[in-house]
Amino acid sequence: MKARKGGRFRSSFKLKRKGIEVVGEWKTVQIDPNLFAEEEFRDIVCLEELTDYRLVSSSKVGKVKEKKRKAESASEEGSEEVEEPVIPPKKKKRNKDKGNASDATEIDVLVDKEAKCNEIIEEANCEDHGHVTEGMSSRRDTPKKKKKVPKNKASQAQEALPSVATSKKVKNWTTEVLSASTDQKADVSAWKDLFVPEPVLQALSYLGFSAPTPIQALALPSAIRDNMDVLGAAETGSGKTLAFAIPMIHSVLQWQKSNNSTARNDSVSKESHQHHDETRWENEDEAEKVTHQQAEDSGDEDDASFTTGCVKVLENVEFESDDETHTVDSHKKRPLLGLVLTPTRELAVQVKHHIDAVAKFTGIKTAILVGGMAAQKQERVLNRKPEIVIATPGRLWELVKERHPHLSNLRQLRCLVIDEADRMVEKGHFLELSQLLEILNDSQYNPRRQTFVFSATLTLVHQTPTRVLQKKNAKKMDKKTKLELLMEKVGIKGKPKVIDLTRKEATVETLTETRIHCNTNEKDYYLYYFLLQYPGRTMVFANSIDCVKRLSSLLTILNCDPLPLHANMHQKQRLKNLERFAERESCVLLTTDVAARGLDIPNVQHVIHYQVPRTSELYVHRSGRTARAANEGLSLLLIGPEDLINFRKIYKTLEKSEELPFFPVDAKCMISIKERMNLARQIEKAEFFNSRAKQHNSWLQQAAEALEMDLDDDMLMGKKASEQEESQKQKMLKGMKKQLKHMLSQPLFKVLMKTKYPTQSGKLLLPQTSVGISALGAMSKKQAKKKKSIK
Repeated sequence: MKARKGGRFRSSFKLKRKGIEVVGEWKTVQIDPNLFAEEEFRDIVCLEELTDYRLVSSSKVGKVKEKKRKAESASEEGSEEVEEPVIPPKKKKRNKDKGNASDATEIDVLVDKEAKCNEIIEEANCEDHGHVTEGMSSRRDTPKKKKKVPKNKASQAQEALPSVATSKKVKNWTTEVLSASTDQKADVSAWKDLFVPEPVLQALSYLGFSAPTPIQALALPSAIRDNMDVLGAAETGSGKTLAFAIPMIHSVLQWQKSNNSTARNDSVSKESHQHHDETRWENEDEAEKVTHQQAEDSGDEDDASFTTGCVKVLENVEFESDDETHTVDSHKKRPLLGLVLTPTRELAVQVKHHIDAVAKFTGIKTAILVGGMAAQKQERVLNRKPEIVIATPGRLWELVKERHPHLSNLRQLRCLVIDEADRMVEKGHFLELSQLLEILNDSQYNPRRQTFVFSATLTLVHQTPTRVLQKKNAKKMDKKTKLELLMEKVGIKGKPKVIDLTRKEATVETLTETRIHCNTNEKDYYLYYFLLQYPGRTMVFANSIDCVKRLSSLLTILNCDPLPLHANMHQKQRLKNLERFAERESCVLLTTDVAARGLDIPNVQHVIHYQVPRTSELYVHRSGRTARAANEGLSLLLIGPEDLINFRKIYKTLEKSEELPFFPVDAKCMISIKERMNLARQIEKAEFFNSRAKQHNSWLQQAAEALEMDLDDDMLMGKKASEQEESQKQKMLKGMKKQLKHMLSQPLFKVLMKTKYPTQSGKLLLPQTSVGISALGAMSKKQAKKKKSIK
């Protein structure tokens, strides 16, 4: 018996002691066309028969193929663990959709179909979700609801099982951070006084987190021992995620401990059931060995029984293996115990990976619910009853409204976390969050529930304008008032533990802040100059999506290979670009404020504010993408005339004692920088106009054809150019591209050498250049010169 999974053949783990070595070829079997009229056979593609084969030990043949299979699985992106050694046939017939575990099955024709069907369905329900249901009778006699024709296999490949105790390595920008430590057994004695559970200590040791950060050291005892609500404000990159993740895991473990008597009974019954299945399959193994030997002796190939041949059936059938049967067998319900709400999808993905890493040895399941991905798949993940859910408010509210069983009873919720809370409760944002909080604090209120509220700018207070203060009943906003309003919105009714570790300036001490004043049209020059002069991992923030798109096409023309990230992109592409950015040593990420909060991308050296952010909070969070976890980083503001108002507001709110220093720019290079950039702008403008005109005109023409109407030339964008004019435009564009290519091939930062006089030592002394100096080095050099001149 074989199962075809992900385009590869492998024997079922129950029958892995024997295999089939293909000698002949698969031959197509003629099928009666009337058979396809039946509803249950609508998914069959073809039937193929193999009569010429040999029965061999799969372990022997598997060893030959093992290396090849490992190489294949390593080259595949997001591939799963290396599977059991297998015997692939000479001629592989791959189905197009190979991400699914049950795309195509290769089965044996059985004599007693009905009895076998019942056995197989029972086996599929008892085993894990990944195993494939086998047997032709399982297709004929299985009820309709067990069948499903998968539509979007690409998105299915992205959906992972929420179990944390898994050995699958998920490719993500957080992987480097979580596996950065080479010390696999770090000393975690510093964590023991903080009441951290033993399985979590084991995970922390494995991750190499030897000591807690200040926010973790202050938050954990109050949350775990005293069971208090926590309001935490700490600078970016200070480890706030674990400050709420560890108490949440502790709370789930405590709940499991209090319900362990029923769980123990369930585990005992499950073990006996699995033992019964194993013995049944072993007996079948032995019986099949005997029948195969008889078949080889007799050599009768025309017999249509199990002993003769194999029939390969290719079909698009997937059997849903949700945990419904588990919930029926075990009457004990598994409620939702922990809920984490984040403002962005990328942050939700990151938080899930961090919680999974810390809960590695606990067996706690987590699930992620975000927009941009199929809601049906996320519903199936919820059917597995994860203890912790990480979500964005929009998608979570959508599933709550649909009354999903796992989200219907939120009264048993033990932990509620609102990450980046100041952003989440802002007026005009996240309407769904206010509706969720209303439910959680009214009909679904749990007095034992803990609430965690964290942000880097939780206690940042703006100075209230005089015109507002002059009004009646006007309150002057301070830290205490701000926190009280936040507690009221979130629904914290008791007295929480308030932790404020932010500096007066709100930014990190290891961050070097600097600025360049320029005209709006000169920002492109200085951005390009910085990227060429100081290569490294750089994030460029803009206030609008249009600006990100324009910069992306402009820098692509200049061979800078930027990676865009904004809300109008497909979710998969957004995650892919983040992964690429984390992988490359020298790379540019052009992004809107969607990546400003919470993302922990390793070794970001520079943050450039192409446009000054509109609020002080955004400035703090943008700048917080660099200089994380005591590392150094640089934040550069490009300030145009229209940015001055926002810059002054930020300067005033953050109470900067000194003026931001100006970033040093080599004026000699700016002439050639401007030449390149101006030419790139002309190319970008021409290409943008052409693509926009083509898109607009093609849409109009299609609409006119559909309505069977004639289209006037006046309605088309741009004048209808003649062939001669069109070819002239293309020739001109080609010429500009050739000219730019030549410019880019020339070195920009030239080393001027004076070789007029020989040196005393006979060696040529090279002049010191700024090439190779980091941006931080250039800043410190300038500051040192300034101090000397003052003295």
